Parts: sequence; structure tokens; C-alpha cells
Amino acid sequence: MAAATRVDVTPAAAAMMRQLRGQHGPLMFHQSGGCCDGSSPMCYLEGEFRTGQSDVLLESLKIDGVDEPITFWMSASQFELWKHTHLTVDVVPGRGAGFSLEAPEGVRFLIRSRLLTEQELAELG
Repeated sequence: MAAATRVDVTPAAAAMMRQLRGQHGPLMFHQSGGCCDGSSPMCYLEGEFRTGQSDVLLESLKIDGVDEPITFWMSASQFELWKHTHLTVDVVPGRGAGFSLEAPEGVRFLIRSRLLTEQELAELG
């Protein structure tokens, strides 16, 4: 059985990440709270969004065809609300936030979520 994770990606999202990595270089995501586009996962060049003690590293995503992991961060305050949740990054047609790297491609990343199982919670600690 695979180890529990907090974040996974759909095949479509992985394909977009490969494309963006090829165009821009190493990537990272940050999921903050907020409304509208502020609650969407934002894709940046690795290091472009400064993380600190107010952020939690949820996952280092290993994407086939991308040499380095793509880090996925969340604000600590948002993590307190979502710590029992598994996130799946997906991509859909439409215009997302202007600062996220996928915006010019006519698509936007979004989060699909479910509650973590008791077993997953135990594995994740």
C-alpha cells in the first residue's frame, strides 16, 4: 500500500506542471485562505513566493518528467482548518488568478478535497 500523502495531482494537472516547468523552470505552489482566487492554489517559480514560519510544507510533489520536486505550501492558519483534508490539484479551462503561472494558458489550477481517513491521519501524524 502506498504511503499516505496530503496532496496528489490529477494527470491533467501533472501535464500542465510539466509544461510550465519546461517554460519557466522549477515550480512551487502556495495555497492560502481567502475568497475567490485567493483560495485557489497559486503556482509560482520556486522561491518567487517567500515562505516562512507562517507556512506549512504539505508535500514535495514528484511529477514524472520533472527533475525536482514541486513544493506545495499552505498558510499555517489555513492548515489548522484543513489539517484533516486530502487535497488533489486539478486543472480546468478558465481564467484563474493573474499571478499564477498557468493563467496565460487559459486554464486554472483548483483543489478537490476529501477528508483524510483515520489510517491516513495516523500515518501522517
